[in-house]
Amino acid sequence: MIIPVKMKDADYDIVLERGALKKVGEYINIKDNKVLIVTDSGVPEEYAQTVAASFGHSFIHIFPEGEGSKNFETYQGILQSLLTSGFNRKDSVIAVGGGVTGDMAGFAAATYMRGIDFYNIPTTLLSQVDSSIGGKTGIDFCSVKNIVGAFYQPKKVIIDPDVLNTLSDRQIANGLAESIKMGITGDKELFEIFKDKNYKEKNEEIIRRSLLVKRSVVEEDEKEAGLRRVLNFGHTLGHAIESAVGLGTLYHGECVGLGMLPMCGENIREQVKAALENVGLPTSFDYDKEAAYDALTHDKKSGSKSTVTVVKCNEIGSFTFETVPTEELKALL
Repeated sequence: MIIPVKMKDADYDIVLERGALKKVGEYINIKDNKVLIVTDSGVPEEYAQTVAASFGHSFIHIFPEGEGSKNFETYQGILQSLLTSGFNRKDSVIAVGGGVTGDMAGFAAATYMRGIDFYNIPTTLLSQVDSSIGGKTGIDFCSVKNIVGAFYQPKKVIIDPDVLNTLSDRQIANGLAESIKMGITGDKELFEIFKDKNYKEKNEEIIRRSLLVKRSVVEEDEKEAGLRRVLNFGHTLGHAIESAVGLGTLYHGECVGLGMLPMCGENIREQVKAALENVGLPTSFDYDKEAAYDALTHDKKSGSKSTVTVVKCNEIGSFTFETVPTEELKALL
């Protein structure tokens, strides 16, 4: 299945196909140019090797897995690999991994020689349904998530659902949080899937519908000037919680799920809670509220420390933007 994404200056295709990892050479026509495959230590080694075998001049760069690697040191390491291997503007970077890998590889591609081609092959459900499209790249700095980065669209995104077979149930649930978010804000039929105990049987439909929701948003608002802020549903409080609990305690999707609940109207909150629990996501957690509030007031989306624009949902499939005092969010935390 090909899902076209039409941006203002950079159209590209999303390839959604089982077994696509073994056919990368058919979808990415690089010919004789160099390719740097960026991956992390948590991704099965054979994934990067399979992609590398598709090209004549390929190099593999591996960095330690985890959010803790979204920093200048990792970014510099990728740039060093590009430089020492003699990459030029005709060469390419391919990310093979989850959201951290895509962010790091994309940011390096966006800035090396002022921009070289970037391709994304997401291998986690979280990155397949969300972070792999839309062009957001970046790193964390001074404990603030994604505060340094660039909007840089991939040339193509290749999604192979078969690679999800190596993920734990917790990692799958981590990704489903973003799909539930897409359903709550923009696709009631998608949300209905998560009420079913057999939701796993509709894996490809979940990925496809999630991609269609995100595509419709990023095509209209590439650089988060307006509508694209809807994708932050659950993230304002979720990022604050993530910062408060520290690396490795909760996954990103688990924090987003927690962050969505207070932003739901009372008439749908129990439905959302039930959907999160059905896929194995937590709906309560004990954390340092003051630390979370401090992270919230330093979030790049705040605009100012006195108010924050948030996404609220009172009906499944629709949303509103509201600018509220940060003190109100402190109470919700």
